[in-house]
Amino acid sequence: MQIWACELGLSQIGVTGVDLTSAEPGLQAWLAAGFHGSMGYMASHGMKRARPAELQPGTVSVITARMDYLPQDTPPDWLARETARSLQPGEAVVSVYARGRDYHKVLRSRLQKLQERIAQAIGPFGHRVFTDSAPVMEAELATRSGLGWRGKHTLVLSREAGSMFFLGELFVDFALPETPPVSAHCGHCTACMDVCPTQAIVGPYRLDARRCISYLTIEHAGPIDEALRPLIGNRIYGCDDCQLACPWNKFAQVSPLSDWQAREGLGAGSIVQLMAWTETEFLRRTEGSAIRRIGHARWLRNLALAAGNALSMEALAASERRTLQQALMAHAAHPDPVVQEQVAWSLANQRSTPSANGKLHIPDKVDSVTKPAT
Repeated sequence: MQIWACELGLSQIGVTGVDLTSAEPGLQAWLAAGFHGSMGYMASHGMKRARPAELQPGTVSVITARMDYLPQDTPPDWLARETARSLQPGEAVVSVYARGRDYHKVLRSRLQKLQERIAQAIGPFGHRVFTDSAPVMEAELATRSGLGWRGKHTLVLSREAGSMFFLGELFVDFALPETPPVSAHCGHCTACMDVCPTQAIVGPYRLDARRCISYLTIEHAGPIDEALRPLIGNRIYGCDDCQLACPWNKFAQVSPLSDWQAREGLGAGSIVQLMAWTETEFLRRTEGSAIRRIGHARWLRNLALAAGNALSMEALAASERRTLQQALMAHAAHPDPVVQEQVAWSLANQRSTPSANGKLHIPDKVDSVTKPAT
């Protein structure tokens, strides 16, 4: 089955059972702390997320898969290059995973083809494919099946591939030999926690999504908390900081698939250029991309925020300052009130900067809870 998986572009597969009861307390505590923010779907299914056989009746085994996503043209010094991009105020940074095709579609297709290969060998069987598309504890299943261990940033880590990969699952209604879990190798390292701009990793294996830049720029629909805005910098869709700081990502693998090649404007676009996209152009350029689901208004909100952060930098060239201001003014009367407010803030708070140490001051105490595997 591993050979079939590799032929289909999957990087690794594993197998685990369906008993995740030991993960339920962590899930309950994480939800009780409100760390899921406005992601109501995280709580709406109750403990079904930790019970695969309830989510898909008849499930006996879960085949897990990882798919590496570094683009084919990734240079050897990609970690240094990506890290440096957050220091370029006029550049709009999109998370590496989202620059190409929508991984949901690519990975789902490959898992469905794996299911077909298995069915050809053993006959028809009950199944269901998941690619971050239902209440599935993906990271928990991945670690139990030996794809890696849980890093302190809550992502799955592999000694052979770092964390730059997608996860997917194939639920099946027959028993398969389980692949054993692997040991953890984070040791005393806290690089991912230390680098997080908004201190979203509130403790080892504990993530407050409400402070996570990926959540704020993708999942969160309303205005972004003003205290967090300066710390988001020029990240307009997602954030890779914790992954870029992780020593294990020096082993991240380049994908053999062309699907992850960056689209025009998403690999190295400027804030001004991307703010000029009309809604029609946004929809055309993001067709088949994971970015499309946030919509044009949220896209503009994120870009306007990045523009405001760029304008707050004293070293910004006068010509670039003018073009950023003009780009913001072009959307000052946008019909979406969230975009309007963000544009106004960015124009009025051009000198706003984060605290001296670059960290957000968080006065409220955060209870220690374990982030669930999702």
